[in-house]
Amino acid sequence: MPSLLALAAALGWVSGFRLYAVVFLVGAMGAGGWLVLPAGLQVLQHPMLLAASGALLFVEFFADKIPGLDSLWDIVNSVIRVPAGAALAAGVFGADHATLALVAALMGGTLAASSQAAKTTTRAAINTSPEPLSNVAASLLEDGLVVGALWLATNHPLIFGVLLIIAVVLMWIVTWLLFKFLRAALRRLRALLSPGAASV
Repeated sequence: MPSLLALAAALGWVSGFRLYAVVFLVGAMGAGGWLVLPAGLQVLQHPMLLAASGALLFVEFFADKIPGLDSLWDIVNSVIRVPAGAALAAGVFGADHATLALVAALMGGTLAASSQAAKTTTRAAINTSPEPLSNVAASLLEDGLVVGALWLATNHPLIFGVLLIIAVVLMWIVTWLLFKFLRAALRRLRALLSPGAASV
């Protein structure tokens, strides 16, 4: 049970950073025999889903490293990352354990929302800097975080659980401190999408 809970938490949490990387990596690990996937997640190793998530991962890898485009990508993908994080976490327990699946979905969705908010606000703050290196460094850190979290959750679930609690508390603090940058990014997006901007 601790290992399943850790996997559910990891899938939900890192989905807020890199949903397509999570889907592709977990599916590839299952298809390659490196990880025995629970029944509810075995669909991730289907070749068509691997191809689709791999293609989206390729696009996201580069889009996430371009200042400005990364914030737009985050805002657009925010509508899918949270429900997908909840669905992936619920899939760890599947339909045979409906109560645990529901608890996992709530946990996964909450963790995905926390990481998504922290990522979006942090990137909005970084994008105020004219140099692109900090943006690329933050993106690479998130790439490594996804791989590290999945590895730690599947190999050392208790350590992952402790570190996750610390990380979530820190993310809430960062999100609260940097929320003004997110509001500014949303204002810029609204200005770009407004009818007046299109007619100029």
